[in-house]
Amino acid sequence: MSEDRISLRDAPVDIPIRDDVPAIPLTGDETLDRYTRIELLREERAIAEKFHGGRMWPYVVAAWGGFAVWLSLFPLTMLDIVPLPIAFVVSCVLATGGYVTSHEAMHSNIARAGTQYRWVNEWVGKVSTIPIVFPFSMARIMHLEHHYHCNDPEKDPDYTDEAPNALMAWYKTWYNRQPGVDGSIHHYKRILAEMGTPEADKALKDTLVLQLLFMTVLFTMAWAGYALEAALVWWLPRHIGLSYIRFYLSWAPHHPREGKTGRYEQANIFKSRLGHVMSMCMETHLIHHLYPSIPNHRTKAAYLALKPILDKRGVDVSAI
Repeated sequence: MSEDRISLRDAPVDIPIRDDVPAIPLTGDETLDRYTRIELLREERAIAEKFHGGRMWPYVVAAWGGFAVWLSLFPLTMLDIVPLPIAFVVSCVLATGGYVTSHEAMHSNIARAGTQYRWVNEWVGKVSTIPIVFPFSMARIMHLEHHYHCNDPEKDPDYTDEAPNALMAWYKTWYNRQPGVDGSIHHYKRILAEMGTPEADKALKDTLVLQLLFMTVLFTMAWAGYALEAALVWWLPRHIGLSYIRFYLSWAPHHPREGKTGRYEQANIFKSRLGHVMSMCMETHLIHHLYPSIPNHRTKAAYLALKPILDKRGVDVSAI
């Protein structure tokens, strides 16, 4: 186990400072000894603790309200109450943004297991990923596997998103969803099958059920003469949302992935042309990997507070 993962309760307080022991082979001060690293980690955790929790009810409102609006788009467009172009844009926003609310539920940031409002956490996750036809059970297992095995080419479920540049990354978000390609959903299914747990089996069944529901709705609407509504309210927004999510949540904060498995190198600090909010707050994604319990909307503030420490640990903080 690396020294960065040593429990502070087990760390001796009388460790002599040794200048001949290097820290981590990154940029920054290479004279950091073990005692200094432990002190930095203690300070880092104390600062990070200030950003845990906070008001999470906006995620609940956004998830349930967004899902209700998304559902209403079907009858509203079929009855010509809402123009299709407007419904299409709204659906794209809701399909993409739903992953943000589900992401907080994946980490139980809305309500922990065993608490009174745990059901709220679960239903936030369940309704949020329906527009992208991605069951919450599978999304949670695979996302946690990504955290456990980040940037491992064999075990990280999202490693298939790696690409040499942004243009190729956008292309792969589409290519990896094609039949016969071992990418994204196909990679997820393989890992779930290898896990062989009851939770993994349930995730596979949930995926099949949701995909059948998706196809049933599309074919039924097309047969009834609403093929365009089906395409622009669910089918196309789903694909646009998936591509946007996979680019900003998977490729942008982790590229280049190869060999980046250390605690402070699993994700990058980068500057997005679309800004912090439009990039789904992924510019400071490293904070999420260090402290998943910090809500998504507080990661930038946490990063700015932790920036001096991260700089000492060798993290490239030049972008922000």
